[in-house]
Amino acid sequence: MTLDRTARERLVRALADTMIAHADELTGLDQAIGDGDHGLNMKRGFEAVLATLPGLADKALPDMLKAIGMTLVMKVGGASGPLVGTFFMELGKSLPEQPARTELVMATDKAIDAVKARGRSDAGQKTLLDVLVPVQTVLAEGGDAQAIAAEAAHAADRTTPMLAIRGRASFLGARSIGHMDPGARSVSLLIAAAVATLEREVNS
Repeated sequence: MTLDRTARERLVRALADTMIAHADELTGLDQAIGDGDHGLNMKRGFEAVLATLPGLADKALPDMLKAIGMTLVMKVGGASGPLVGTFFMELGKSLPEQPARTELVMATDKAIDAVKARGRSDAGQKTLLDVLVPVQTVLAEGGDAQAIAAEAAHAADRTTPMLAIRGRASFLGARSIGHMDPGARSVSLLIAAAVATLEREVNS
């Protein structure tokens, strides 16, 4: 996979525009089981990412991803900034500039492990990992863009009946059941935006 400068800028804009457009939805989800600020925080973080364009797209892909991650860690409040930011930073550290699919799979594995370590959590606890982990399985098994995006959406939906074990939602106990995890929804939206953009670039 090779992304030129224009493609890198389109990718960043797609990720940021998606988070900004869905800020109210994410806030609504977080009002049910969290602090109610997830959408605003993610919007703020990705507005900060957008503010670094076009210079951000001038960077090689690994450096661009690391820069995005650092911005999110610094600008997004709550747990989401450090976790999503860690994913981007570790992905940037592990990816070569022109990754093959096998290299993307390995880099994503490392990024997910870094998120698990930082959040001291794992899949099954009603967090963003409940999207990242199953999507990684589809990626590793050779799933195409549509399969990856579909799994991301389904995985976010599957957090609705789950009991929260980690994060602010865990304080609610059984009352966390019946609500989609906002972090899982955010990650599913980012994945959908990323794969749609990358598919267009590859097929153009």
